[in-house]
Amino acid sequence: MAKTRNNTEIFEEMPVSKAVRTMAVPTIISQLIVLIYNMADTFFIGRTNDPYMVAGASLILPLFNITLSLSSLTGVGGGALISRLLGEKRPEEAGKVYSFCVYLSLLVSALFSLGTLAFMEPLMGFLGAGPDTFGHASGYAFFVIVCGGVPTVLSNTLSNLLRSVGESGKAGFGITMGGLINIALDPLFMFVLLPDGMEIIGAGAATCLSNCIACGYFMAVLFRMRGREQILRLGPPLDLPSRKSLSGIFSVGVPSAIATLLFDLDYIVIDRLMAGYTDIALAAVGIVLKAERLPLNVGIGICQGMVPIVAYNFSARNYARMDAVKRYSLRLGLTCAAVSILLYECFAGQIMGIFIRDAQTVALGTGFLRVRVLATPLMFLSFFHVHLFNGFGEGGYALFLGVMRWLAFNIPMLFLLDRLFGMYGVVWAQVTADVLTVALSFWVYRRYARRSFPPSAA
Repeated sequence: MAKTRNNTEIFEEMPVSKAVRTMAVPTIISQLIVLIYNMADTFFIGRTNDPYMVAGASLILPLFNITLSLSSLTGVGGGALISRLLGEKRPEEAGKVYSFCVYLSLLVSALFSLGTLAFMEPLMGFLGAGPDTFGHASGYAFFVIVCGGVPTVLSNTLSNLLRSVGESGKAGFGITMGGLINIALDPLFMFVLLPDGMEIIGAGAATCLSNCIACGYFMAVLFRMRGREQILRLGPPLDLPSRKSLSGIFSVGVPSAIATLLFDLDYIVIDRLMAGYTDIALAAVGIVLKAERLPLNVGIGICQGMVPIVAYNFSARNYARMDAVKRYSLRLGLTCAAVSILLYECFAGQIMGIFIRDAQTVALGTGFLRVRVLATPLMFLSFFHVHLFNGFGEGGYALFLGVMRWLAFNIPMLFLLDRLFGMYGVVWAQVTADVLTVALSFWVYRRYARRSFPPSAA
């Protein structure tokens, strides 16, 4: 029971800045480690100086991110609802929501892995794999998606569900541990255990094994907590939550999953447009799309740490604390974005050189990165508003903003600027489209807040 009181203190009593840091710092660290281990594959593959192998790994990024969208369906939708149910003092219903989300994540991830195996060849063609990249991309996908899909989805789902009850430290540690193990295993599998030419297979196998270990950690943690944390206990599969709770899970989880899928679609479009120029351009933008996620993942970590506190206080109608959490998180995220712009503009060439020594790839990527990083504060503001609506349980608003961002602004802008300015138009599309996205996000939130909250919190 002491742990429950401590977690309630985070939601209700702890000073806002400390509460946000307590929830956000482990999440930010885990987000950065996840990014580092994703970039570690690119880094070690880049040591081969084979741009086709780098491009093959880059092509699988959208497919890998679909596993994250599946974990969003259950982890984000269920996690936000659990925090709101705790704010309403309904722990039994929160426990049913937890069990349902775990079982659902197992089902959907298994179906996705089997589907990827069954349709591997057409999937690789859709992602833009050519004769020089097909073998690399399909081999990497087999280990990362087919073999590793279930533990990847389950780990991310359990991380979100732990965070929803205030256990951000345990959630962050599990993801961080998995990432560090992956970084350690990459060179072992790529350069010691497997022969030359199979480095990308080694990277995929290392990623799969590390995610299995992380999943095992989460299951062990939950097993140890089952006696003192009644919410995080698996009940019978057919002991379903109420119809209203099921609606609450999917009303937030489905929009969150769709938004992640649309994010992936944007990456697929970028890859296909760049593949129309050269494989060197594709390799360069693949590195940039990973490198730019460093500040973006910091922002996402801040938002993920913010959401349980916002959701809890929203349901408890403590709007003053909710607003204070929102404002502090906003200032923190924009400060991090500003620092990232400065660092990336100054060291773009050195960052590209970390991943590959091919001079042409480095030169193209340096220019691409200096443009793409300008969108960092705009991207944070876009995700920030979507996370706020998730915390409120307003998945419809989150879905609207996600659809408008990707289908109305980003993707059309990619095609338009590609037609007008070539491959640098593709790179500038993010900044241009997100100006429109942020303006729309502020307008939608302001209208919602005026109707839903007292003037001091609007």
